[in-house]
This record gives sequence, structure tokens and C-alpha cells, in this order.
Amino acid sequence: MSAREGPRGGPGNDASSREGPAVPLYVVTGGGSEEEEDPLVLDLVTLVVARSAPSSGMRPEQAAILRMCGRPLSVAEISAHLDLPFSAVSLLVADLRSGDHVEVRETRAEQEQAAADPDLETLKALIDGLQRL
Repeated sequence: MSAREGPRGGPGNDASSREGPAVPLYVVTGGGSEEEEDPLVLDLVTLVVARSAPSSGMRPEQAAILRMCGRPLSVAEISAHLDLPFSAVSLLVADLRSGDHVEVRETRAEQEQAAADPDLETLKALIDGLQRL
């Protein structure tokens, strides 16, 4: 089966078959993997904001993320603009965050953690207010 043939030997229907061989995702992500000591929890609606301009030596996809994230963009939007899967974009964003190039806002894990650990003073004030009613 050639690079331009689909799984049954005919022409493929995906974009990579029309545009030539695709670059493997491990090349795009710099060989990164999702197995980190402190993994960044991202979902499709996590907002990413650039904190710096692209620098020389960055991978083209990371530079593109920094250019497009002058205003907050969700990971889903970044994925669509770059035409890369969510998993590859999340690795690129995690690398940029570890280098302090981007800020990640309100991941679902942070929201769940805040809901799981409510502020005790606020709860006491709420109970006191309800008891006065």
C-alpha cells in the first residue's frame, strides 16, 4: 500500500493522501509523551494565552500557537487552526507552559478541585445568614 492509497488499495479520502505524506506527530511534538511527573490537565475548553513572543529555535507549531494566542483561545480552536489532533496540541501547550511562554486558564481539574475544597469561612457565613432567616 503506497502513501497515497487507502486501506483497500484505492485512493485515500483523508487530507494527508491528497497533500502527500504526513509528518508523524512525534516529530511535531518533539517526541513528547503524555507521561509526565506533573501532567497538565487540559480539556477542549481550556483557554491558552501567550505570555511571550515566539523565539528562534522553537518548533513552527509552537511559534504559531504563541502568535495566535495574543487573545485567549481554547485548545479546541488551536487544534482546528493548526489542523492537529487534541493530543498533539496538548503536548505542545504543556511544553510552552513549562517554559513559561503561555498561561493556561481554568482547566476542568482546577474547577473540580475548587468545588471539592470549598472555602470554610464562606460556608460558615452562609450558614449563619441562613440561620438568621
